[in-house]
Formats: sequence, structure tokens, C-alpha cells
Amino acid sequence: MLDETALARLRELDPDGSLGVLGRVLETFRQALGRDLERMATARDGGDLKTVGEVAHKVKSSSASVGALGLSALCAEVERRVRAGDTADIAPRVQALLAEGQRALRAVASALGT
Repeated sequence: MLDETALARLRELDPDGSLGVLGRVLETFRQALGRDLERMATARDGGDLKTVGEVAHKVKSSSASVGALGLSALCAEVERRVRAGDTADIAPRVQALLAEGQRALRAVASALGT
């Protein structure tokens, strides 16, 4: 699920792996994504679409950087729709984003060997 090209770019920052850059980046992403998904679900449940859009914006970039491209694309769509005020039928897209976020968490855990 994680794009190998994105992971390769991260590995280039620490070619011999001695600094543990990839592991640290993935662990930081895992922790932040868990918090962000909870925040988004709470905002969704409370009808706070502004926060949903803000969280989608934040997760969009970080997920792309670790290769969770499907998650990044869903974030971009949700963010765009919230900004445009096109939210009449946004609930299924937010649900898809949250589900994809859970898949990304599992993929990162697998990559970390946890």
C-alpha cells in the first residue's frame, strides 16, 4: 500500500540506514495519523466540517511523503470539497478517508515490523 518510490526517497536521506531515518519518519507519521484520524472522526460526528477540511489538508502532505498515495488523494478531495462548500454528500468521502487512514496505519505498522 505504501508507494515504493516515496519510500526510496526517504531511504536516500540515510543510505546505509545507520540513522534510522525511515523508521523514525514512519513512526512519527503513524502516531500523528492516529491522532488526526481520531480528530477527524470527532469533527465529522460533531458536524465540524471546517476541522475535517483542516485535518484533511494536514494529512494530505504527510501521507504523500510516506507513500500513502490513496490516502493523500482522498484528503485532497475532501479538502477541496470543504473549501468549495460542496459538502452536501461529503459523509461517504470522509468515511472512505477514515477507512483508508486505517489501512495506511496497518501498512506503516507492517513496514515497521510491529
